[in-house]
Amino acid sequence: MTRVLLRRRGAAVEVREHADDGTATEVRRLPAEELAAYVRTREAGPSVRWVWDDTTRWYPALLEAGVRVERCTDLRLAHAVLRRTPFVDQALLAADDTPGWDALEPVTAADSALFPLDDPADRLDPVAEDERQQAAVAASPEQARLGLLLAAESSGALVAAEMTHAGLPWRADVHERLLTELLGPRAGAGRRPAVLERLAGEVRAALGAADLNPDSPSVLLRALQAAGLPVTDTRSWSLEQVDHPAVPPLLEYKKLSRLLQANGWTWLETWVRDGRFRSSFLPGGVVTGRWAATGGGALSVPTQVRPAAVADDGWRFVVADVAQLEPRVLAGMSGDTAMAQAARSTDLYQGMVAGGAVATRAEAKVGMLGAMYGGTRGESGRMMPRLARRYPRAIGLVEEAARAGERGEVVHTLLGRGSPAPTGGWAQRPAGLGDPPDEADPREERDRRRRAWGRFTRNFVVQGTGAEWALCWLADLRNRLWRLHASGSLAERPHLVFFLHDEVVVHTPEHLAADVAEEVRHAAATAGRLLFGDFPVDFPLDVAVVRSWADAG
Repeated sequence: MTRVLLRRRGAAVEVREHADDGTATEVRRLPAEELAAYVRTREAGPSVRWVWDDTTRWYPALLEAGVRVERCTDLRLAHAVLRRTPFVDQALLAADDTPGWDALEPVTAADSALFPLDDPADRLDPVAEDERQQAAVAASPEQARLGLLLAAESSGALVAAEMTHAGLPWRADVHERLLTELLGPRAGAGRRPAVLERLAGEVRAALGAADLNPDSPSVLLRALQAAGLPVTDTRSWSLEQVDHPAVPPLLEYKKLSRLLQANGWTWLETWVRDGRFRSSFLPGGVVTGRWAATGGGALSVPTQVRPAAVADDGWRFVVADVAQLEPRVLAGMSGDTAMAQAARSTDLYQGMVAGGAVATRAEAKVGMLGAMYGGTRGESGRMMPRLARRYPRAIGLVEEAARAGERGEVVHTLLGRGSPAPTGGWAQRPAGLGDPPDEADPREERDRRRRAWGRFTRNFVVQGTGAEWALCWLADLRNRLWRLHASGSLAERPHLVFFLHDEVVVHTPEHLAADVAEEVRHAAATAGRLLFGDFPVDFPLDVAVVRSWADAG
């Protein structure tokens, strides 16, 4: 496969082709306006992998020109992985511009121009960085694992750019109707919608506070305490524990106020354009490898407004999510056959009950969440000895990750994404050291921080490997969707429009919906094989073909 490295040179693009043996076969320059045509021609020929500093700086302009790329290497994302993994010699990545690569951020502006002004990427050398990265991976004892992770991460960057480009179909008229039904008609500036004003009046009456502003936490807390309510904060969970006439309307007010602020009329005007909700998805935006998003809260769209996500006429959504992804990943990465047996059930927790590990599904769920997130007290702590006896390899893996974190060590995912190194005095002081505590960092505080970091590393190895499974799922599904339709642009074929940890939404012509559903399942099976080989762990999907996202349940 030919590797083609793209580099900005003023108003032109330097194109550097590399043969399979890594030698440069051709270096030339193209005017920026000719790049899309060049990429389109090369994509139509023998397999090519594009190498560039950052997908967010190159791919949006190509997509605007109607050009899809099958493979790329995203040097920014790969650099972040390699700088943290314990599987490479960091000396092989060291150079004068390494701090620049460390600090390089993605471009998230709506402007899809190929050459952003005063771009820090222009001060970096992608040719040298590519050579360093290839040398570091080649010298790694885990070359195969790292190679898969870097390829999946770069594929994820292509998926994210395509989802950002395509947007999630969104009906502004449906959204406005939902807001009116829930909140009342849109009010003028500085005024509350009618339903919120009514609820505020009910709260004032119940508390005997005629001038109460329920949007002010401090004022609200004083009013609640003056009415004799035993509360120390205004959080919904705290209020739910109190029996008082003011509580029901106040809880409803808080819920609807959050909706107005997060997804109200201003959100609609800002983030929905041309019938699409448009946000920017950021692979690797979280240290575990999970995605982040900027703009419109794309990863937390509330159920109240999901009915506005409606497929185009003649199209459907295929919505799929995997049940209990992280426990299944834990079974696979630990090689725990007993937990893998439980994972053969559609409901893994019920499979644990059937296997005799615990008595009820509730016990299975609370026990596994405790094992993965560090809840070792209370009910989850009571379940741990049972789970450890039944699933020694799985529980042993997360326990060892926790102990490593407490020792200040770096842990890693299955494919090699490394956890951040801990900071602070406790990380440099071994546990149990007998020096007297100082006032700035007493021993009990060091121990608290040590345990907290152990809870983080316990979950890091599982959540991060789950993110790797999801990346492989996305990468394979993306190409399967492209092959389902013989011709047409990205928007004319089945394409991904949303992804959140363990859920995908595909927008597809209606006549291809059943085929898309099958490809979604096949891609999940492929992801399992890529990560866990022949180990028998299943990843069953709940797949729905719907007109509105809300109908997927």
